[in-house]
Amino acid sequence: MTATARGHRLITCLHCSSVWRDARDGQPCGRCGGTLYRRKPDSIARTWALLLTAMILYVPANVLPVMESRSLFGVQEDTILSGVILFWVNGDYGLAAIIFIASILVPLFKLLALTVLLILIQLRSGWALPERTRLYRVVELIGRWSMLDVFVVALLAGLVQIEGLAQIKAGLGITAFGMVVVLTMIASKTFDPRLAWDAAGMRGAATGDRVGMRGGAGIAGGVGSPGGPQ
Repeated sequence: MTATARGHRLITCLHCSSVWRDARDGQPCGRCGGTLYRRKPDSIARTWALLLTAMILYVPANVLPVMESRSLFGVQEDTILSGVILFWVNGDYGLAAIIFIASILVPLFKLLALTVLLILIQLRSGWALPERTRLYRVVELIGRWSMLDVFVVALLAGLVQIEGLAQIKAGLGITAFGMVVVLTMIASKTFDPRLAWDAAGMRGAATGDRVGMRGGAGIAGGVGSPGGPQ
């Protein structure tokens, strides 16, 4: 079994990244005063709550209009998908592809990825643990780019109203979409990928799976006690 921080009674502060030995959950960090936790508290429950709420809002985000334009020719309401189709028909293939990927595929990918990660943890699966950790990093990395559609609507509204050609207002769909993006970003922050390794280790211990301790495993320096920084 590979040496771990938990096995050596170490806790990393989530706020300042300092490492403390023999600290207890709920104890204040001796460096920044933040509360120390071995794992993010209630990570699975909080992530599920945020994820399910985002899934519910994903439907109106794609069904309700995200933009309402008023001109001399009448009123036109556009959803995310109808906007993508409009850009594509007008020959703006690059912009259509960017909005489709950032506003439809990326949020859906994040919802599915976090759902799979949570289910595998609750099943105590040891399948593809390094790949699952990398998947979580990808989810964190691409999260902010989902706001592209919100920026496009805000930019168009400002430009068109300045020119005096028409009036553009954000629809209810953009509100739901923005909430989906924010909720999935928070969900990726409340999710603790270390729980996957913990769950896999618990399953291995329960089935009697024993692996010899890897020789020469060391602990990085700079470890102190929570009473004060080293």
